[in-house]
Amino acid sequence: MFQRRGTSESFRGGVAISDCVLDLDAVAKLGLLSGVSGAAVQAATQGKLNTSMALGNAAGSALRVALSSALHVGASEQTELQACLVPQSEVEYDVTARIGDYNDFYTSVHHATHNGKKFRPDNPLSPYYKWVPIGYHGYSSSIGVSGECFQRPQHQTLAPGAAEPVLMPSKRVDLELELGVFVCSGNALGQPVSIAEAEDRVFGFYLLNDWSERDVQAWEYQPLGPFLSKNFATTIAPWILNLEALAPYRLPFTRSTDDPQPLPYLDLDANRAQGSIEIQLKVGLLTIRMKSTGELATTICRTSYRHAYWTFAQMLMHHCVNGCNPQPGDPLGSGILSGPMLDQAGALIELTQSGKNPLQLSNDESRMYLEDGDTVQLKGWCEKSDAVRIGFGDCIGTLFGALRAEGAPHALDVPATIGPNE
Repeated sequence: MFQRRGTSESFRGGVAISDCVLDLDAVAKLGLLSGVSGAAVQAATQGKLNTSMALGNAAGSALRVALSSALHVGASEQTELQACLVPQSEVEYDVTARIGDYNDFYTSVHHATHNGKKFRPDNPLSPYYKWVPIGYHGYSSSIGVSGECFQRPQHQTLAPGAAEPVLMPSKRVDLELELGVFVCSGNALGQPVSIAEAEDRVFGFYLLNDWSERDVQAWEYQPLGPFLSKNFATTIAPWILNLEALAPYRLPFTRSTDDPQPLPYLDLDANRAQGSIEIQLKVGLLTIRMKSTGELATTICRTSYRHAYWTFAQMLMHHCVNGCNPQPGDPLGSGILSGPMLDQAGALIELTQSGKNPLQLSNDESRMYLEDGDTVQLKGWCEKSDAVRIGFGDCIGTLFGALRAEGAPHALDVPATIGPNE
């Protein structure tokens, strides 16, 4: 969803074409498309994409084919559609869907193991981790689009050695490298979908940063899990990539023979054959000092979605196995996508080993957790020699303090030099 920056235009759907956005409202007004693709482009003229998602993947596929054909060199519609292109440098974005509910999962066995060792050194994984996709219900109204800036949150927490908790700003704000999907066609309450249907209910993938307060998380997580440690901000990229576009990068989904195999309701030959996807992921961290000197962000993590322990089809299937009814536009998050090596960890809590070992940046700065003015940039892409490279767009967010001394530099006062958009 985009509009030209600095205008009062309505937000509407757009498709990334090279370094431009194809304005789907302008395309609809041309009247060039009809049938299923015509209905799909009309749905994308609305302020959110929920109606487009509800049409299902067949409609999205038809629109994708129609636009590709119409923009092809020599096509009769090419000149008219080129007039509907807007440079990405001139637009701003909005959250893609009207979100009713948001659920986040915990699909990296590597992150779960590293995290669990802090509390249970001899048995880091919960006994049910390898049997069931674990998730929690998130807070939908604090989901923002890439480029957002948010205030350092405050919370109640118990300091080490203290007798009573106090209300204070978080000292351990962390990033979380994740992927998300939007649900398209939902299911009726009490009627779960099958694993064979689950993938058809996935509208597409996007980058997601589920910011966290690690100090309050340790204080509140028992017995009911995350609450204030997760509900203050979640940032998502504006671009959604559908499964059809990712087809060349799909991989077999495998489990070690030493691990429990998925129960029948979570298992399918097709899911085993291509449930995983080779999506390259990278996290950049940019400090105020880097911004002021024009430096690029320091890469602090590089990993891949193929390390996920559960597929999104399995997550969605388990989500509604009890009859729960996700609706079009509801997002599901993967959880932190850490790989097996330390430099593949998708959060500072792992990269710094719970704040014990500072993370050295490209200049002489270091980080335990995020400081005021820090900007985090998530990037994702797919590439190989026999397929077209596909980028996911950027997912960028900046943390700034609740208070600042008069005249002191503020995170928002210094332009960010974060590198090229993917």
